[in-house]
Amino acid sequence: MKEKKGFIQYVLVFSLIALLLAGCGANNTGSNGNETPKKEDEKQVEESTAYTVQHAMGETEIKETPKKVVVLTNEGTEAVLELGVIPVGAVGPGVGTEWYSHIKEEMEGVTELGEESAPNLETIASLEPDLIIGNKIRHEEIYSQLSAIAPTVFSEDLAGLWKENFELYAKALNKEEEGKAAMAKYDEHVKEVQATLSDKLEMEISVVRFLPTTVRIYQKDTFAGTILSDLGMARPASQDVDNFMEVITEEQMESMDGDVMFYFNADYDEDKGGTKMQEEWMKHPLYEKLNVAQTEKAFKVDEIIWNLSGGIKAANLLLEDIVKHME
Repeated sequence: MKEKKGFIQYVLVFSLIALLLAGCGANNTGSNGNETPKKEDEKQVEESTAYTVQHAMGETEIKETPKKVVVLTNEGTEAVLELGVIPVGAVGPGVGTEWYSHIKEEMEGVTELGEESAPNLETIASLEPDLIIGNKIRHEEIYSQLSAIAPTVFSEDLAGLWKENFELYAKALNKEEEGKAAMAKYDEHVKEVQATLSDKLEMEISVVRFLPTTVRIYQKDTFAGTILSDLGMARPASQDVDNFMEVITEEQMESMDGDVMFYFNADYDEDKGGTKMQEEWMKHPLYEKLNVAQTEKAFKVDEIIWNLSGGIKAANLLLEDIVKHME
């Protein structure tokens, strides 16, 4: 009899423990029986979306992947578009009144913010962005004002640093993988052009810009210069320099010669001063002595693609231009 009582007590105690354990489990599950995260876990999930970006002005914490982006450089606009982001606002092209033709369709509905050198802060604030992308050379003086509006990331410089800038912008947008894929696609494009041109890669390529009052030779630390370097194309001695550009006089006209010359005109004024300067120089007796004049290997190209845009979309179009003229 004592054994039977002991057995019954054992069963009751065991059942009570089982019920208590079941109750604890129920407190940690939702209506579908799955475990419900604790508040600490929820906080950690939220915090995991935040990330910090090192840039030209220091570091900026971005709390979550940006959805409303403002861009203050043309090369930055091309970068965000390539990464699948339509900005809520962007600086204007600085030439004419419309977006550059090669991005015009993608920019429908985007608010124009004025010129790169003087973006409209009031309009930027009204857009309530969650990320602003700018450049130290252009916007250092207004960095604190921009940062008061939204997290702000600046690239260091423009010109020949477009690929480094693209990588930075991809980080700021939390799209590093997409950025790597886009750059890999550009690298593949470069290889295709190299295969197409083959032995023509050894030809010396000159790049010249005609402005209303001056003429420049563009060297290696330029947008076009970096792409020619990627292709491994030769440059004339005067342009095979790690520099941006050099202003030349008529007496120095020989420095713009090569096997092929690509030139573009700065026609910002109503008189199209760049084209007038180009026509005057190409009628000059010294120009007629150049190799590119005698072989008719001087090709006019679009300044927007070769110089002003400065982004990844223009880079791919520039590669196509080279093939079109040299193949």
